[in-house]
Amino acid sequence: MTQNRGVVYVEPGKVEVSEIPFPEMVDPAGRRQNHGVILKVISTNICGSDQHMVRGRTTAPRGLVLGHEITGEVIELGSDVLTLEKGDLVSVPFNVACGRCPMCKSQNTGVCLSVNLTRPGGAYGYVDMGGWIGGQAEYVYVPFADFNLLKFPDRDRAMEKIRDLTCLSDILPTGYHGAVTAGVRPGSTVYIAGAGPVGMAAAASARLLGAAVTIVGDINPVRLQHARDVGFETVNLTLDATLPEQVAALLGDPEVDCAIDCVGFEARGHGHDGSRREAPAAVLNSLMEVTRVAGKIGIPGLYVTDDPGAVDADARKGSLSVRLGMGWAKSHSFFTGQTPVMKYNRDLMQAILWDRIDIARAVNVQVIALDEAPSGYAEFDAGVPKKFVIDPHGALGTAS
Repeated sequence: MTQNRGVVYVEPGKVEVSEIPFPEMVDPAGRRQNHGVILKVISTNICGSDQHMVRGRTTAPRGLVLGHEITGEVIELGSDVLTLEKGDLVSVPFNVACGRCPMCKSQNTGVCLSVNLTRPGGAYGYVDMGGWIGGQAEYVYVPFADFNLLKFPDRDRAMEKIRDLTCLSDILPTGYHGAVTAGVRPGSTVYIAGAGPVGMAAAASARLLGAAVTIVGDINPVRLQHARDVGFETVNLTLDATLPEQVAALLGDPEVDCAIDCVGFEARGHGHDGSRREAPAAVLNSLMEVTRVAGKIGIPGLYVTDDPGAVDADARKGSLSVRLGMGWAKSHSFFTGQTPVMKYNRDLMQAILWDRIDIARAVNVQVIALDEAPSGYAEFDAGVPKKFVIDPHGALGTAS
C-alpha cells in the first residue's frame, strides 16, 4: 500500500508531520462510500482557522490530521463517480457537502445537513466538523466527488496559475463572501478588520467588485505594510487616533458604506498602551461604530461555541459583549457563518485564469515543503504577512 504522511495536531503550540493511514473510501463512521475519490494532494494551505486549534483555543483532539484547503489530482475513483477521471486536477471546497439535502440544494453548502452527526456543516481536518480527515497530507479522501469537486478545465494552464488557484478552496471565496455579504458594489467605501490572509483576500475581492476605497486595519505593522504594498489604504489600531478619526483622515468622513470582520474571536483590543489584551468583541463593536446607518457588515471571521482559552467564563461558551443596541440603532445588517464555497468558486476560478484578480500576490503566497509545515505554523502564528502553501510532492517547487 502507498504510504501517506500528514500534519498532525499534537498539543497546544505543536504540530508534527507523521505517518498516517493511506485514505480509504469510507466515511467517518467507517461505512464504504462509492461516491468519492482519492486525491494526490498538489497543494494544501495553512489557514488561520487551523491556528485557532493549534493554539489550543478549541476542543480539537490530539492526533487530528489538519487541513481543509486542498487542491489535488484524482488518482482513484469510486464506482458511482460519473463526471471525473483519473488525472483530473481539482479544487476541493473546504465544506464537505452531500449535494442532496435542502441546504445543499439552496447553495448553503456550509451547513449541509448530512455530513456531520452533531451539527449542520462539515469540513476536512477540523474539530466538531464531522470527523473528516484533513488534507495537509500527501493523499486525502473526498466524498460526494461529483458534487464537491471543481475541475480545472486545462491542467497545464492551471499549473501555471496554481499559486492563485490553491486559494479557491477557502481563503478567496471566504474573503469574497465577506465582501458580497457586506454589500460591496462599484463605488463603495469599505473597511476591513484584519490584514491577515483572509483580510487581504477580502480586500482583493472588494477591488474585484468595484470598491472605490478599501481600508485595511490591524495592529501588526508588517502586515499593514504588505497591505499598502499591494495598493490598499490602512489604519494602525495601536495609534492614539481612534478608528473613526483615522477613517475620516482618509475619506473626509468617519464612516464607511460597509465593513468586513476578518479577525474573529481572538481579536485584540485597540489602543496605544501596548497591552493589546484579548477582547473578543472588539472588532464587531468597532465595525458597528464605523459603518454608516443601514450599512451591512460581513463576518467571515471565525467565532466558536466553545473556547477553552477565552478571557472569561462567558467567552468560553461563545457569549461576547457585543453592543447590539448600537447595531440596532444604526439599522445594521449582519451576515455570519461558514462560507458556501461552491456558490463562488467557479466564477472566481475564471477571474484567476483570465487575470482579473492576483490573489497570490494579495495574500503573499509562500510555498513550503510538507516537512516545513511546523515552521510554517510557527511563522504564521508570529504574524508574518504570508500565506503558507504546502507542496507535499514537490509539484510547485518551494520558491515563493
